[in-house]
Amino acid sequence: MSGEFFRVALIGALGALLIWAAVTDLRSRIISNRLNLAVAALAPFWWVASGLPLWPGVALQLLLGVIVFAAFAALFAMGMMGGGDVKLLGALALWFPWPVLLSLIVLMAVVGGGVTVATIVDHKLRRREGQPEIPYGVAISLAGLWVIGERYLNHFA
Repeated sequence: MSGEFFRVALIGALGALLIWAAVTDLRSRIISNRLNLAVAALAPFWWVASGLPLWPGVALQLLLGVIVFAAFAALFAMGMMGGGDVKLLGALALWFPWPVLLSLIVLMAVVGGGVTVATIVDHKLRRREGQPEIPYGVAISLAGLWVIGERYLNHFA
């Protein structure tokens, strides 16, 4: 019973961190390094609580984190994403197996389109100068929360 409590507590902590990421990104367009570090630092506890073997389980999660970080860092280099968004995605990649992470990324892209349109419309309605900054952490967080809800909290699916 205590193992299940630990798993639920970790998922709850991840959910709280994702909500915090969305709120801070909406307010300031910044996702702090400390928040991203907390998401990444909790992942090894999740691996232990989930019984993930060192080989190949943990090794694959680490590789997945590096691949996701590198792929989205390329988008950052092209000016298409913020650095906090890239770090948050890399940290989240440490938590989920690749098929789940792929679902998260697809959902993030769909939600991100909506966030982008809403941000551009708001920018134009308020007649602000310059290019709008898209709070993509909102899309990442909503996709992460959806994955958590569907995979770990919805016992009827």
